[in-house]
Amino acid sequence: MSSFKLVATSAMGLEAIVANEVKALGFETTTENGKVFFEGDQAAIAKTNMWLRVADRVRIVAGEFRATTFDELFERTKAIPWERFLPVDAAFPVAGKSVKSTLYSVPDCQAIVKKAIVERLKQAYKRIGFLDESGPLFKLEVSILKDHVTLTIDSSGAGLHKRGYRVGQGDAPLKETLAAALVHLTRWNPNRPFVDPFCGSGTIAIEAAMIGQNLAPGYNREFLSEAWPWMKKDVWDRVREEVEDVAKYDQPLDITGSDHDPRMIKVAKENAMEAGFADLIQWKQRDVHDLTVEGLNGVMVGNPPYGERLGEIEEAEEITRVLGKIMKNYPSWSVYMLSSLSNFEEMYGEKATKKRKLFNGFIRTDFYQYWGQRQS
Repeated sequence: MSSFKLVATSAMGLEAIVANEVKALGFETTTENGKVFFEGDQAAIAKTNMWLRVADRVRIVAGEFRATTFDELFERTKAIPWERFLPVDAAFPVAGKSVKSTLYSVPDCQAIVKKAIVERLKQAYKRIGFLDESGPLFKLEVSILKDHVTLTIDSSGAGLHKRGYRVGQGDAPLKETLAAALVHLTRWNPNRPFVDPFCGSGTIAIEAAMIGQNLAPGYNREFLSEAWPWMKKDVWDRVREEVEDVAKYDQPLDITGSDHDPRMIKVAKENAMEAGFADLIQWKQRDVHDLTVEGLNGVMVGNPPYGERLGEIEEAEEITRVLGKIMKNYPSWSVYMLSSLSNFEEMYGEKATKKRKLFNGFIRTDFYQYWGQRQS
């Protein structure tokens, strides 16, 4: 099959960033809530899995149609040429979700889709009885929204946030994809200093280092579609060769991560070592009260404590107050903070130049942006 309809899924609020990433790889896009659609061949599947920093997964759209009865769901699923995707021995579990649709029973929808695909494959491969499903894994999903059915195949496997470098984490780790999005939104480049004063397990600083040296986020992991028999091995080989060709391993970086907790600094160092940045990121154990920065026109990005309970909220507000006072001394620095505090600007002591609504998992947050006054 020369071309596929593909979809890069994303967290709410990050679709535009994912669309820009897909366009930068050379594809035209259309965007819906949490989805960026594009067309591409096998190389597109490999390339987007390897390079998308902010997307959750890359899926193949096998079919779309409208269905309001189980008969329609069965017949229209069966009409899709599944033999173009699935070999006779494919293992193909079917996940499902249904929102505002006539067919609301997800287990029933999953069972019917599975049965329809089995019937289609038995006909296509001239088999009688059961399919043994002992071969390569194809993770399917039936998604029904307002009676519109979309059947997709996951080409990624583990979510794209699983970069392969996180050997340890804190209590509330930031997803690597969201961390990369925060760095993207700052328009930081490696010629500027970069500081995360609440680094935790180091994710934001490590993602910045990967962006700074133009390293593909998928360089250190494998993908489900690599095991598919119709995906040519040389496609993946070429994509991995390109990763090496364009990486800027000699690009100097001025990136610092700090945290008050010495245990998290230890974890951050271990994660950075796993990512290949053992000597490129500086890690400091320090309280926000002791925060200082060096250089001009730097970028500070952080995910400070939100505070879920009363005492913690007061502590989060105090941290924000302190940060605001300190950063007034560095007018050329731009500050970007992800926070769920509704009074963040009041505590920081200044109205943000811009703020953007984002979700950290299920927590609704704002990304507060304070743009520095560039100095030379």
